[in-house]
Formats: sequence, structure tokens, C-alpha cells
Amino acid sequence: MPFGGEAWLLTGYAEIKQFLADPRFSSLEATEPDTARVTPLPLRPGNLLTMDPPEHSRIRRVVAKAFSMRRVEQLRDRIHDVVDEQLDLLVARGPPADLVASLAVPMPVVMISELFGIPETDRERFRQYSDVFVATTAHDAAEVDRSRTALEEYFQELLEQRRSCPTDDLVSTLLEAMSTERLTLPEAARTGIGILMAGHETSLSMISNSFFLLLSHRELYARLVAEPSLLPTAIEELLRYIPLRSTGSFPRRATEDVELGGVLIRKGETVIFQRASADRDERVFTCPEKIDLARRPNPHLGFGHGAHYCLGASLARVELSLALEGLLRRFPDLRLAGPGDEVPWKPGLIARCPARLEVTW
Repeated sequence: MPFGGEAWLLTGYAEIKQFLADPRFSSLEATEPDTARVTPLPLRPGNLLTMDPPEHSRIRRVVAKAFSMRRVEQLRDRIHDVVDEQLDLLVARGPPADLVASLAVPMPVVMISELFGIPETDRERFRQYSDVFVATTAHDAAEVDRSRTALEEYFQELLEQRRSCPTDDLVSTLLEAMSTERLTLPEAARTGIGILMAGHETSLSMISNSFFLLLSHRELYARLVAEPSLLPTAIEELLRYIPLRSTGSFPRRATEDVELGGVLIRKGETVIFQRASADRDERVFTCPEKIDLARRPNPHLGFGHGAHYCLGASLARVELSLALEGLLRRFPDLRLAGPGDEVPWKPGLIARCPARLEVTW
């Protein structure tokens, strides 16, 4: 691995599901500096991504209500409005337009900011920090550490503000957890940062990649325009098919000797997995290399599995669905403004994402 030596690599669907559900593989122990990984620094302990059960389960319960199906359905109208507002601006500016800057980035940033109660004046600030936070090779360890520290300090400021002026947002929920669940101030801040990163970086990357995939295979976009009822299964197929994250971005370490896939993994050894490989496992998916917008069943691992199954999966699905629905409804003739192989990509980050996506109509 680029950092920390050697790791075991899992590629099979069944093996990865077993690994993700097995408590003998620890996320907390993967915060040690000698953990094999793709990032310059391991994640810091004290947030949901690096907690193990039962501590993880206890804290997750506190924040899960903010992402319940009921809460997400309440947010649906607001997401729809934000998508339409961004598309109105797109129309006003006229073609060509950059779908990443015009829709894929601002919509999830607005939504996660409103969930946390982050003022509009601060949103560019946390975006700058988060771009560095998710680096593999784009930034060095010192830059990543400075951004992490700045984000933690910013979240601690928000928590202190809510202490005197509580509101109905996720920061106040974390503040409540500090008293009811004995979270320290740094732990509450790191938990908030973990949710913030997953809540907008992953969504904006997935939305950008979905736009690229459908428009670079223009017949897929045309089919959804003609058959909008396919959108629910199409969303699941995009989640299955798109290789979003770098392999090894969330390593775990064995807390005892474990046999997995016929191999003995020793206590202390690091294990990483390639989710995109699992979701193209021919033992599970028929014709896995084919993009089938009507695929059923589709038991993909796009949101993970086990205790760390994505907290914001429901929100992410709604955001992706409404972003695509808005484009299909208002821009049936949308197409790439240039060749697909000339689209620029952001280098050196955990999540794979176009830097720009120029379109016309």
C-alpha cells in the first residue's frame, strides 16, 4: 500500500459481506499509524467511521433519527426546490454549462449545510477544508492534518454556539449526545465531520459520476427520458456499476486470527476491499459488466453492509433521484459538449469524480 505496508485485498461479493459484518475486524484499530492504507494519514479515532460496536451502535442511534425515512421524506420537497433553483440558474446562463458546478456540488452542499445549520457564509470555508480532508495523493500529510484540525475547530465552535442557542439541527443533536452519551467535545466534532464528509462529498461525487455515465452512454439517458418509470431501478444500477471510492480508503484490522475466503488472516493484519469488484461478481450479478437500468434484484454493496452501513443511504438515494429526475424532465435533449474521453477528473482523492462536466442542449 502507499502507506503502512501490506494489506489483504478482498474482491469477492460473499467475502466482502462476511468481512463487513464480522466484528473481529476493527475500524478503531485501523486508526493506528502503521495501518496499511491509501491516505497520508489514518482517520482519527472518535467518530462513527472509526468506532466499533457497542460504542459505534450507541452513538449511531443518537444521530440516526436525522436520516430516518420519515425525516428524508420531509426533506424531499426542499431537495426538489433546490434542484429546480439550480436548474433555473442553468437555463438563465445558457449552454454550454458545467453540471458539476451547477448542480452536482451545490445541491448536496445546501442540503447537508441545512441539516447541520451551517450558515451560508461558512459553506465555502468547509468545502475548502473537505477537499483536502479526502485526499490520497492530492495533498500531503501536513496539509491533510491542518485541514482536519481546522474542521474540528470549526465544529467545536458550532457546538459551543448551540450550547447557548440550541436549534433543531444535527449540531444540537450532537450537543445532546455529549450529555446523554458522554461524548467529549472532540468526539462530537469528529462525529459531525464524518457525517458531513459522507453527506456531501460522496453524494456530489455519485451525482457527478451518474451524469457522466448516462451522458457518455447517451442511449441510456435517452431511455430514461422515454421511460422515466425506470428511474428507481436505474438509481440502484448506477450505485452498483460506478466504482466510486479508492480501494483501501476504509481499512480494518483483525483483532484475532480469522479465516476468510480460505485464507488465514493474522491478528493485527490490515484488510481492505474493492467494493466495485464485489458488485461485478458474476456469482451474484448476471452479465455484471452490462449496465441494465431495469436490473432486478440488485443487492449491491454501494452503501456498504453491517454495522457501518451508510447512515445517509436514504438521503443519498433521494438526492440522486431528484437530481436525475430534474435533468430528464427539463433537459430531454441534454448531451455532452465534447468527447467523453476529454472530461477532466479530480486527481488524488478518495472519491472518483469529474472536475467539470460541460453539457449543452
